[in-house]
Amino acid sequence: MSEDIKFLPYAEAAKLVGAIQEEEDIEHPDRRILTVYSVDDKELCWFDFNEVMQDVGEVEAGERKAAVQNYVLNRIPEWVLEL
Repeated sequence: MSEDIKFLPYAEAAKLVGAIQEEEDIEHPDRRILTVYSVDDKELCWFDFNEVMQDVGEVEAGERKAAVQNYVLNRIPEWVLEL
């Protein structure tokens, strides 16, 4: 059974998200993740770093941070509001 994930509108996600941090996955030390924190410093969700970078694709080095932020903010699941 597949459940469709619904995402927050970009503007709502932008108000909710305080930080996106690249971190080591504690369960898999050889893997990196992007952990998303609220403005209240509460962990909301995470993304696989390599998958995000693959989906973002080739961008100029100076544009990479903005491209990743845009990607993540467009994919914040609605269920984070229940945390």
